[in-house]
Amino acid sequence: MKKILLLGSGELGKEFVIAVKRYGHTVIAADSYDNAPAMQVADSYEVFSMLDGEALQKAVDKHQPDIIVPEIEAIRTEKLYEFEEKGIQVVPSAKATNYTMNRKKIRDLAAKELNIRTAEYRYAKSAEELKEAVNEIGMPCVVKPLMSSSGKGQSVIKTEADIEKAWDISQAKGRGDAMEVIVEAFIDFEFEITLLTVTQKDGKTLFCPPIGHRQERGDYQESWQPQPMSEGHLQTAQEMAEKVTKALGGAGIWGVEFFIGKEAVYFSELSPRPHDTGMVTLAGTQNYTEFELHARAVLGMPIQKVAHQRNGANAVILSELEEEKVPEYTGIEKASSYEKSDIRIFGKPVTRKYRRMGIAFTYDEIGPNIDELRRKAKEIADCIEVR
Repeated sequence: MKKILLLGSGELGKEFVIAVKRYGHTVIAADSYDNAPAMQVADSYEVFSMLDGEALQKAVDKHQPDIIVPEIEAIRTEKLYEFEEKGIQVVPSAKATNYTMNRKKIRDLAAKELNIRTAEYRYAKSAEELKEAVNEIGMPCVVKPLMSSSGKGQSVIKTEADIEKAWDISQAKGRGDAMEVIVEAFIDFEFEITLLTVTQKDGKTLFCPPIGHRQERGDYQESWQPQPMSEGHLQTAQEMAEKVTKALGGAGIWGVEFFIGKEAVYFSELSPRPHDTGMVTLAGTQNYTEFELHARAVLGMPIQKVAHQRNGANAVILSELEEEKVPEYTGIEKASSYEKSDIRIFGKPVTRKYRRMGIAFTYDEIGPNIDELRRKAKEIADCIEVR
């Protein structure tokens, strides 16, 4: 049996821990705060900043893990190369985590080295450089911190007055210690997708049915599977996903994001781990959830195929509380009365404004029912109030 050190212990990490525990392995969950969701189901835990290379080294020395699984961006990723050289398996690979935790590296890899279509982009290290980049790119445009997740620190610039505000948001809400931002031209796209892509140690690359999602404030609010799209665009996205994951190397699941336009597919970014929007797979839309796929790939267990089993949708349960409070939930009984549905409360120890505290999901047989499932998932989520 393997000993796994999980770096980042949010709701995605919690589901991953459950998946690997079912195969009999030991997990140490680490995060910067106590009682994080994955810590509640792991064998043991550590609390420290993973941007502190010395603290990260101490945790590795203490536990001697066979496998290190990053779940967040705010990690001293250059240390992972050292661990990998010493024989510890880094998921998917040290190169993958180092490149994808910083949007600059992954964007340049995709656009400049692999010649994958992306939005036009520039970088900026100050408010003044941001203004220059916006003038070159044009408005509207999107500003993102180089290190962040779930849309944190992201904003859209539509007027000159938005530039300084966008810089302030990027610095206040980005993760890690990188001040630089990426400025992207706004793409006239029809919809966005997450293409969950599974790379294996000794097997072919597999793709899950495309996942559609909707965002507010740069953060996902609902997702559904499958997202209807043309076979040609889907094939293009799969080819791009395989190309970039192959260049990064390693085994695991990747959340590869694309903008889908009428005439073209644009690579956006990718996460080398389960993706927020992929929580819809908890609705049984596939023969394996994204967390089970990640666990099997990480552990070297063969995956023959990913089978689409039914349609599903989920909607987030948000906290509206301005202050950090210990959460209480009302409406769970009402939410539980819906057929072909369920909820997940993440177990986060405190609330914050717009913090995701859980999800509601629903499902039905394969068919043209996605819009109805989306409506129903939102209705169920609205039953639950975080107090």
